[in-house]
Amino acid sequence: MMYRVIVMVSGALALAACSSTSDWMNLDAMKPAPVMDTVRFESEPPGAEAKTSTGQTCRTPCALALPVNSPLTVSFTLNGYQPETETIEPIAMTGSPNELRPNPVIVELTPAPPPPKQVKKPAPPKKKPAAKPAAKPAAARAKPAAPAPMSAAPQQAPAPWPATPPQR
Repeated sequence: MMYRVIVMVSGALALAACSSTSDWMNLDAMKPAPVMDTVRFESEPPGAEAKTSTGQTCRTPCALALPVNSPLTVSFTLNGYQPETETIEPIAMTGSPNELRPNPVIVELTPAPPPPKQVKKPAPPKKKPAAKPAAKPAAARAKPAAPAPMSAAPQQAPAPWPATPPQR
């Protein structure tokens, strides 16, 4: 009889060692769910994408259930318009659960300025290939004439210094 008890206890311990903590033993189920509030989003013009800081998105006009435990931001984007951001804050009300304000969130999107005109830069001038020298006229192609005969008295170049000192 004692052997049966030992075998059963050891089997139970072996099975317990092989398993992990089961979901039914998880204490997270005892935590209260976050309090949610439904917030409505509207934009002028409609059709903007509203994206919350929690990651939820929708196209205006729309509504999302958001937690009221902390402030949130909502970004509105629409092609051709400048993006807008709004902050939603929880408000404590006596005798009732917290609510998010403002509710509804209404934004008027501003048209985006037109993109700056791109000024075309003038194309750099194309370099012309070097022109071949023009053909020489027939007179220039002729052989040079013989040097002129020298006169009988050679000419001397002037000396770089004065020949006689100046008199005083």
